Amino acid sequence: MRKDLVENIEPGVAQHMAENVLALLLHLTSDESPLTELAAGYSRPQTVFYEYFGFFLVYSFTTAKIMYSVFFVVALILARLTYVDPAPALKNGAGFFSELGKGLVAVSAAFLGAAVSANVVALVMDKVLGKSLSWFSSVFSCIALYGPAALTGALASQLLVGRVREHTAYTSLMLLQASLAALIQSIDLGAGGVLFLSSAPFAVALLINKVLTRPGDDISLWSYAIGQLSPLVVGTTLFCAVLDVFVPLTGRMGEEAPAEHIIATIVAVNGAYILPLTVPFVHRYSHRILVRAVIMLSMITGLAMAIFSMRSPFDPMHQKRLFVIHMENITSEEQHLHVAAADGAPGFHKLAVNIAKEFSIPDATPTTMVMDEWNSDWDTMYPFSSFLTPYKFDLPLRAEHQDPIEHDFTITAINDKIDEVAGTRSFTMVVNHPGIIWTAVAFDAHVLNWTLDNNPPDEYARHHIKEGSFYGHDVWSVDLVTKLQRANGSFATGASDGRVKVNFVGIHEKAMWPGKKAEKALGGRAMKLFEEMDEWLERETGGTVDAMFLGCVGGVALI
Repeated sequence: MRKDLVENIEPGVAQHMAENVLALLLHLTSDESPLTELAAGYSRPQTVFYEYFGFFLVYSFTTAKIMYSVFFVVALILARLTYVDPAPALKNGAGFFSELGKGLVAVSAAFLGAAVSANVVALVMDKVLGKSLSWFSSVFSCIALYGPAALTGALASQLLVGRVREHTAYTSLMLLQASLAALIQSIDLGAGGVLFLSSAPFAVALLINKVLTRPGDDISLWSYAIGQLSPLVVGTTLFCAVLDVFVPLTGRMGEEAPAEHIIATIVAVNGAYILPLTVPFVHRYSHRILVRAVIMLSMITGLAMAIFSMRSPFDPMHQKRLFVIHMENITSEEQHLHVAAADGAPGFHKLAVNIAKEFSIPDATPTTMVMDEWNSDWDTMYPFSSFLTPYKFDLPLRAEHQDPIEHDFTITAINDKIDEVAGTRSFTMVVNHPGIIWTAVAFDAHVLNWTLDNNPPDEYARHHIKEGSFYGHDVWSVDLVTKLQRANGSFATGASDGRVKVNFVGIHEKAMWPGKKAEKALGGRAMKLFEEMDEWLERETGGTVDAMFLGCVGGVALI
């Protein structure tokens, strides 16, 4: 985007990136490089690695399975040794497992309650208030919106579960995480290490608690401090990394993507990992205090929703990405303006209405176009085009629009042969595109063989072929063998005259704004429109929109 400039990069980022790349290259070119082992093909990872309090730890999946399984057994023994029977006079041997079951229900209910409550708030923000992506301009602001909601749900679930002993909830949490770590690692997923890192300190904390307290006492606050340290540090590191990726990504995932629910779930799940000891801690207090805490958190959640509903998703440094295409159709000699966004933030339809008033014909009413495999106007951006919400506008007939479209963009077929016996047609599709880059063709056919790879879809289907050759390479081709389709008892290739209908499109290399701003005179009518529209968008949106303008040439050919 336009703000991706050196002056806007955080100091140290480039050096950090370069150091990582250099270290990777040095390793891959050393005698210890694993590249030679990859010649036989892909093999599943067999190594767990992570940084833990400044130490970089590496061990095999086998070691991990042993470690996590042994720890689970140790945790189970420790839970039994530190267990204090709440009713010793009954001498019920099943008391330990009964208490453990209550604790597991309480811990699991808290996790589910956090996820459900955060997603309920997400639903209200998106569908009721129409204020999705209100946190987009600040990576960590979503914590302020969904953090209180998740905590409210976690505590409210404990009202449904009922009273659970503090020690029981603590040991149940340790056993649940330890068992999940061993289970996840048993199916060869290294992510089990995350739960091992958080649950292992709980065992140490319980041993210390055994020394510092007497049976029946509340758990020592030192035990909470020791047990909470590891999940707090590891979880915060994970949280920051995940939000750094997913918050900006929500602005490119498309209108249909459940962005609010994705972020709400991330906040709830990571919050549950960072503050796992919240559940046992609240059970050291009375039911009345728990009710008051839920009421207070509910009020904070409502206040957060009110504040975020007044926020704008974008600002001059965190802009909305807009995609604009000026399409010149070679076949029909029509010209249209296409505008699309790749996010579900509110306000895009209003912006489209204003664009129509300013740049389209009088009284034009913008309507969204269907974005599917057959919308060839956006094929230069395929398959990313699937995430776009597009509008299409007619352009007013200016004087320069009366001039014929200059082009030599052609699609032809050579080496054309039809085998009536086999029911196939073989030919070479030749795309000639001087001055046009990022060309794309789309057509419907049952392709039996082509020079792209060895596995074309074994059915009559829509095919897209994109090309990204360097500017100055004006011709590319692909060999095709297609299955003839029966029509009126005879074979045809998809069209009534035996030819294949091909939609083609490409970008005029001199008509990209702002990339070719310095050469705008060479971009023709599209660049004149882009310059006007860019200035208008800057004024209309206060610099909160970054538009990418592409002057495209396209058409339809029968080959």
